[in-house]
Amino acid sequence: MTIPLADASVPTLVARTTQISYDGELTALVPDDIAPADIVCWVRGGDGLVGWGRAASITTSGEERFSAATQWWDDVAASAVVRTDLELPGTGPVAFGTFAFSRRSEQSSTLVVPEVIVGRRDGRSWVTVISTADRLPGTEPQIRAHATRANGELTVTTGALSRAQWAEAVAESVRRIQHGDLDKVVMARDVVVRSATAIDPRRLLGRLAESYSNTWTFAVDGMVGATPEMLLRREKGLVTSRVLAGTIRRTGDDDHDLGLAAGLARSSKDLEEHEYAVRSVAEALRPHCSSMNLPESPFVLHLPNVMHLATDVTAVLRDGASSLGLAAALHPSAAVCGTPTDMAAEVIHELEQMDRGRYAGPVGWLDAEGDGEWGIALRSGMLDHEDPCAIRVFAGCGIVAGSVPEAELAESDAKLLPMRQALGND
Repeated sequence: MTIPLADASVPTLVARTTQISYDGELTALVPDDIAPADIVCWVRGGDGLVGWGRAASITTSGEERFSAATQWWDDVAASAVVRTDLELPGTGPVAFGTFAFSRRSEQSSTLVVPEVIVGRRDGRSWVTVISTADRLPGTEPQIRAHATRANGELTVTTGALSRAQWAEAVAESVRRIQHGDLDKVVMARDVVVRSATAIDPRRLLGRLAESYSNTWTFAVDGMVGATPEMLLRREKGLVTSRVLAGTIRRTGDDDHDLGLAAGLARSSKDLEEHEYAVRSVAEALRPHCSSMNLPESPFVLHLPNVMHLATDVTAVLRDGASSLGLAAALHPSAAVCGTPTDMAAEVIHELEQMDRGRYAGPVGWLDAEGDGEWGIALRSGMLDHEDPCAIRVFAGCGIVAGSVPEAELAESDAKLLPMRQALGND
């Protein structure tokens, strides 16, 4: 079902980008009086984009959620008035997006154009101020760091399924795979984290960016997280995608972890899962790209809490598709859904017994040229727009014929850890 578009008019945007001198933490720049839904973030390794306010937005859902948003942004970008001191991806008007995993989701998808964006790349920083032609901005924003608020005492409750129920759902998915119904399915679970005081998303973003600096820390319309998986980057005709599938939890002992990494690289179960994911990305990109490079074997990506099998796919764009259009073509990949995709999606709908919302959907940004970066909303949570003290946190695991429910449950615990730790105050 598709709900009517909300705020879908095509405004004339006026954007002014100015180079500035700022080398501090980007996530600290968001003022303390900004509503959580009006904070946007895309940061990795200290560089990226942070913004606040809402100059324009579109809300979509259903089967047409990507195409409606893409058409709106094409129209907005074509009519925008842009003045800039820099010609870099992410300067000028930028839209940040978060999209529901399923066309059947009751949660909407959205593109948001902030009123203020601060960016940094390769040692160069800038601020972009965006307004509509009928409502020009007043005073220039003050670019300075702001203090954040600690959360209150946290409580965690189960979401749609208890731990035992989710393990049984995994066992049922394994039975269906072994029966030949499908090759792989990604099963997700959720928990609800509640703070005794209102959750400060700025503090959450700062802690994620500090602890997981080699992931992409993001926030759009209350969807917050730190994803290790780059769905795709489009920049000046070059398309790259990082595929993650196959995971093992770290122990904290470096020597032991090196042994675990070697075992992960030889694991037939994890290599099979990874192969499905890489193949699905290559097949989705092929109609839009040429000169595709697929490495013969994955590498092991080391994160603070887990290690993943990873493959970087690169290709040359040949049809002019925007980064959002490419993200739509790639979604859902085998890394977040399964193989075959349609069958895996039906199993997810039946066995997870929850609406994923925007979890495992594309999240990221694109500029007026169509360049941009889109990740998969993993290691993430959705702030409750009605209850400022609550956030729904998600994790998922790829299930194949050799999966063991207890091991998958432990893996999901490891994937929930980044958000749970970042929400704490220790």
